[in-house]
Amino acid sequence: MKKLFSSLIIIFSLLCLIPTGRATPLFGEKYCHQPDFSCIKVKSGDTWEKLFPRPDNKNLVRRVNRMNTPLRQGMIIAVPHHLDSLSLYDISPFPRDIGFIGEKIIYVNQSQQAWGAYDESGSLVWWGPISSGLTDCTQVYGGCKTPMGEFRIVRKQDIDCISSTFPQRANGNNGGAPMPYCMHFFRGFALHGSPSVPGYPASHGCIRLFIEDAQWLNQEFIDLPGGGFKGTRIVID
Repeated sequence: MKKLFSSLIIIFSLLCLIPTGRATPLFGEKYCHQPDFSCIKVKSGDTWEKLFPRPDNKNLVRRVNRMNTPLRQGMIIAVPHHLDSLSLYDISPFPRDIGFIGEKIIYVNQSQQAWGAYDESGSLVWWGPISSGLTDCTQVYGGCKTPMGEFRIVRKQDIDCISSTFPQRANGNNGGAPMPYCMHFFRGFALHGSPSVPGYPASHGCIRLFIEDAQWLNQEFIDLPGGGFKGTRIVID
């Protein structure tokens, strides 16, 4: 079952990468004119591993660019200066400390295409990229915008979580898209892992995360409702 699910994830990620016919600016391009960054144009044959042999460097650059998808010729990606001396927190779009808040909170900032997890004391524990909902999604009734506001994580599933709605099919037999480590917060909307976090909003409304980030949140950070507790708080703007 695990092997089959992994195959489905790969197939679904390839479908997500089919060109849509419009050029979408990648998140990292906004750093191209900032003094602490350089931008490079991806050449034929370039891969994350070829450009950044050190795994920690590759991880940081992928997070700066908000993407875990394969590189393609012509892409523009941003690379921080002094990469070898930087940590995850040095490139964070969130403050390291926000003061005592009394409960764990997940902040999702759609303009930054990023999430941040804070502990009860208000310290940033971890952060990562997202891909939130499309703003122009005419093919889905009700649109694809990610809901904004304050919510609570109400349920979660493990790596085998799948969508009951997408993909949508003409015969009405919908669902089946992998949503590993899903964490639902409002109706059918969830945080979940995805191999297709492409550096811009691309989902049907859910919040896609790097799979390793979704696993960490799911298994190590969030608390489900119970015993008078309403579930880990999530704030989306």
